[in-house]
Amino acid sequence: MSGSSEPATGSGGFSPEERAAMRERAAELRTEADRPRGGKAAAQELEVLAKIAGMPPADRAVAERVHAIVTTHAPELAPKLWYGQPAYARGGTVVCFFRSGAADKERYSTFGFTPAAALDDDSGLWPTSYAVSELSEPAVAALTALVARAAG
Repeated sequence: MSGSSEPATGSGGFSPEERAAMRERAAELRTEADRPRGGKAAAQELEVLAKIAGMPPADRAVAERVHAIVTTHAPELAPKLWYGQPAYARGGTVVCFFRSGAADKERYSTFGFTPAAALDDDSGLWPTSYAVSELSEPAVAALTALVARAAG
């Protein structure tokens, strides 16, 4: 073991994708601060829908289905962009999110939960994220149950 604290990227810093995500998050925060209160929720949902529409077809199909599941089964969660990707928040705090596999240069997309999700389990083990390449009917049923539970 070398004991080096060098990041896994080997470049001594963040990857280009990580830097782009951080820039997008900073822009999101600036936009949120400048937006009038009244149209904030509608504008944020339009931003999420635009982000989904710009995804490659396979990711777009999954993201559209995820969006429909969350907005139908957890309507108290508001769509918003988070690190440049679709997320769903309660009171401004992100509860769950979708990450495009293409955007992350991965072979699958990810659907995940933050600590704000009500998923804690007495067993001491609960999900925080899932790899998603397609949403079969059993996967839709499982995701729907998790989203409803996470929303509290």
